[in-house]
Amino acid sequence: MTPKPALSLAAVAGRRRATIELAKDIERRGYSGIYMPSFGDAMGLGVALALETQSIRFGTTVQPIYLRHASDFAAAASFIHELSGGRFRFGIGVTHGPVHQALRVTPGKPLTDIRTFVATLRKSAERAGELPPIVLATLRQKMVELSAEIAEGCVWANGARSHMAASLAHLPAGRRDDASFFIGDMIPTCISDDREAAAAVMRRTLTGYVMLPNYRNYWIEAGYEEEMRAIEAAQQAGDLARIPSLMSERWLGDVTLYGSADEVRKGYEAWLAAGGRTPILVPSSASGGQMKAFEEMFAAFG
Repeated sequence: MTPKPALSLAAVAGRRRATIELAKDIERRGYSGIYMPSFGDAMGLGVALALETQSIRFGTTVQPIYLRHASDFAAAASFIHELSGGRFRFGIGVTHGPVHQALRVTPGKPLTDIRTFVATLRKSAERAGELPPIVLATLRQKMVELSAEIAEGCVWANGARSHMAASLAHLPAGRRDDASFFIGDMIPTCISDDREAAAAVMRRTLTGYVMLPNYRNYWIEAGYEEEMRAIEAAQQAGDLARIPSLMSERWLGDVTLYGSADEVRKGYEAWLAAGGRTPILVPSSASGGQMKAFEEMFAAFG
């Protein structure tokens, strides 16, 4: 029997109590996990999930390493790990240019910064307590290789399903075959019988990402050079309104799930077949907000 997907969940201001109740419902329904993106207080939500849920696995997908000192993160991660009985995974990453600008951070070299952060995190655990498994936010070869070397998992956001086999080939066989090594991808998802409306939601969701050079380089590597070069040219020309129209259906169908419940279910199964051990669906709705998106998700997967 195909397991239910993991779901992405963020605590939106004003709905935090409702978010915790939603998490408990996700657990009752038997979903594979709950994973929290970088926005909102993901570590705070992690504490709540450790206390308010009983068995579901959960974690962060990308806590930006520049948000807090590694020793402070170690204390928080160890706390959640202990409270949850080992159900928590600590996903970290260098995140993106706009986040660095908002934090007024000048990042160094991503691989070096991640390696230093993880070393400091583990050293801090001598005082903070046992750490949860560490998962690295990845896109391309070198970070995938680093995840196998210093972490217990890797996670993509908006990865290309057709490119996943090539990406996973950068993991040693011992890691690829180790069921405890986390392999995930955050997949934007919109369930609607109005397929065009769902596609429009996905294009809006990904507009900010296609404007980031690191993501464009990844998607070029994945076989979408024509689309990415056209988007880059439109961005440089200041023609931002044109960008969604440059996202081909072939590309959109490779990096998101959208359409009817049956189409999304089949797409999820295709992700599992492609080696994505833990697909994490990120719900959006063509006819409402976050809660409506989860209603549509539950109707599709139970």
